[in-house]
Amino acid sequence: MAKTDHDISAEKKEEKEPIKRRLYNTVKKIAHKNRITYLMARSFSCIRCHGFRFFFGMVKRKIQMRKVAHRGVYTTADLNKQRATVFPKKIKFSILVPLYNTPKQYLEEMIQSVLDQTYANWQLCLADGSDGEHSDLEQIVSEVSKNDPRVCYRKLEKNYGISGNTNACIEMADGEYIALFDHDDLLHPAALFEVMRAICEKKADFIYTDENTFTQTPTDAYCPHFKPDFAPDNLRANNYICHFTVFSRELLEKTGGFRPECDGSQDFDMVLRLTEQAKTVVHIPIILYYWRAHKNSVASDVSAKPYVIEAAHRALEDHLCRVGLKGSVEDTCVPSMYRIKYEIESQDKVSIIIPNKDHCNDLKKCLDSIFRVTTYSDYEIIIVENNSEKPETFEYYETLSDNPRVRVVVWESEIKEFNYSALNNFGATFATGKYLVLLNNDTEIITPDWLQEMVMFAQRSDVGAVGVKLYYPDDTVQHAGIGIGLLQLAGHYHRGFPKEHPGYMGRLIYAQDVSAVTAACVMIPRDVWDAVGGLDEKFKVAFNDVDLCMRIRKKGYLIVFTPFAELYHYESKSRGFDDSPKKRARFEGEIARFGKRWEKEMQAGDPYYNPNFTLDREDFSFF
Repeated sequence: MAKTDHDISAEKKEEKEPIKRRLYNTVKKIAHKNRITYLMARSFSCIRCHGFRFFFGMVKRKIQMRKVAHRGVYTTADLNKQRATVFPKKIKFSILVPLYNTPKQYLEEMIQSVLDQTYANWQLCLADGSDGEHSDLEQIVSEVSKNDPRVCYRKLEKNYGISGNTNACIEMADGEYIALFDHDDLLHPAALFEVMRAICEKKADFIYTDENTFTQTPTDAYCPHFKPDFAPDNLRANNYICHFTVFSRELLEKTGGFRPECDGSQDFDMVLRLTEQAKTVVHIPIILYYWRAHKNSVASDVSAKPYVIEAAHRALEDHLCRVGLKGSVEDTCVPSMYRIKYEIESQDKVSIIIPNKDHCNDLKKCLDSIFRVTTYSDYEIIIVENNSEKPETFEYYETLSDNPRVRVVVWESEIKEFNYSALNNFGATFATGKYLVLLNNDTEIITPDWLQEMVMFAQRSDVGAVGVKLYYPDDTVQHAGIGIGLLQLAGHYHRGFPKEHPGYMGRLIYAQDVSAVTAACVMIPRDVWDAVGGLDEKFKVAFNDVDLCMRIRKKGYLIVFTPFAELYHYESKSRGFDDSPKKRARFEGEIARFGKRWEKEMQAGDPYYNPNFTLDREDFSFF
């Protein structure tokens, strides 16, 4: 068949695309070689995508990150006091450091950071798989070990790979606890002391700390990673635990050593296996580890080692098999962050409950979007009619009467006031689905598989509620999980961030565990709903969803936020704002009620946030 002009044009376009791409990559490489041009390019890109206001906010956060590196946690007196401390237990830490062609300076600095530990009962296990050109490493270590026998060295016959070399370190270890340490990184002097305290006070068998990334010395650290407490869904999305990791020998004996087939992500694989078995995982929210970024290091750019991602896929796939979950591992837009697509084992019915009073245009937009884009097959919609007054509202209800999926039920109450909790509880009595979705009438569906994205989590026996990513009409984030204690009571993570922004440490692009999610769109398994008794009707408008999630968590369930189900939310359009004296008094009463009920949890802090973040804003600022 002869080629048409359209075919020839398309072929020419395809030929030009690689040229454009190569030119772009060449310019990008040149720009990246010079720090000034690199920063200028990054700045222009940010301004173009997100505007000046967000750009200056980002600059402010970067400055804060730099300041954090210089903010002292311990004084000299504190460190001296730690050295004199006597703990009730005697525990030796075996610090594993596989060596491979380690630069002399990095090796010396790494060893010195161990020698500087305020807790003295440790053993440094160095297994060296370096080539012949780096034979001087043995001499360097020998000089140190002459003066300090806690430093142990073994020259390996060959390089067995990162896992094999680390397993050689394990063979040298005789401590009750094992610590993982990279050959080019640094420990804070208080690292082992704080870990020891966690073991004695909390009986921890797996411990991890916060960390920072640096180039030359910790004083130039630029990327503090303040982590949440243990969160299994976060861990399945990325190895946020990373450094500094310490665990009991007993736990290691249960799981076995490092697996060579996971080289590149061997630590990720080990962390997954250890936390599956751990009895008490403790997070120390202090920067006690410094991760060096240099050419070809993962800290600088994970794309420097592409095999890392392949190994992470294997580690995650094996983890899912071990814990009995069926699903596939997919990459996200950020390398080293992953999306688990859980297999939906049964297409059970979903009951969508939507309270409504007038505002039929908003309701119509909401329903039309459900009918237009939803790909999940088995769902019903229950509209809870709440004292509407406009004739057009009832006329619209009539147009829905032929739709077998939709049912309008009438909430009759002598008290003519809005009570979101009562309306949803009433609607739930008519629901026939295995899963309930509470949905505001001022929302609009974006993602066709929004229900599948929630069901895949809600079907798990450990999950009690699933929330989604909501946007304001201007494509900024309205909801991506709720943090307890923010803005005095509860606030929305990343509120106001641009739609495409990855968030702090990527937290806008992967599914994760949170303390609460908004009921503007939330899925709850019916049996969980019944177990906690639905929404508390004393919370008529505010904090009913947060209170519900807190009660669900108290039952031992996880609350999951997924960014892969997206909706628009035209917040509070259908009920107005709390601007009258009566509404304000009601709001203040709900604040007091929530604060009193969850006082202990508020004082303890949000486990999925971090005490180093400010509670005055929702943008993960440090102070």
